[in-house]
Amino acid sequence: MSLSESGKLPPAIIGIVTVSDRASRGEYEDRGGPAVVEYLNDVLTTPWQSIRKIISDDQSLIEQTIVDMADNHDCCFIVTTGGTGPAVRDVTPEATESVCEKMMPGFGEQMRAVSLAKVATAILSRQTAGIRGSTLVVNLPGSPKAIAECLDAVFAAVPYCVDLIGGPYLETNPSRIVAFRPKK
Repeated sequence: MSLSESGKLPPAIIGIVTVSDRASRGEYEDRGGPAVVEYLNDVLTTPWQSIRKIISDDQSLIEQTIVDMADNHDCCFIVTTGGTGPAVRDVTPEATESVCEKMMPGFGEQMRAVSLAKVATAILSRQTAGIRGSTLVVNLPGSPKAIAECLDAVFAAVPYCVDLIGGPYLETNPSRIVAFRPKK
């Protein structure tokens, strides 16, 4: 990443996608997207900006949105909320798998393990993560409480993963989350 005219690095760009038929039609207030923003504001100390979308549970639209954010808007990290359950319209993991070159199953495994300690139905959740180019894509459930729990479970690994795929250097608030990076 190159320096801006002011001599500072430009803010990291993070995509936040709420996947919900009802929220996309305005029938339901999006609580997932704002929960992700609140979480990232609390955890990241690196300047960042978001690109936010609220879309329906349509696999091709989810795929197009992830591709657009990764390829055309240079998002280093994309977080989706919703569409990870077993219902017929829940297709976010399939869309993510379709557009990513590498899947990162450890993210979903860890998120489910943490959630299972709190609720028995966590085994129904199909969160996953993948890499498209230099973008990490992580699928989260739609519940604000579950979003924070799941991100707490995996976020220590996010900055290093973004480093490894050529994204910007993300720093965290160590009183909140200590980002893992190997000692030099």
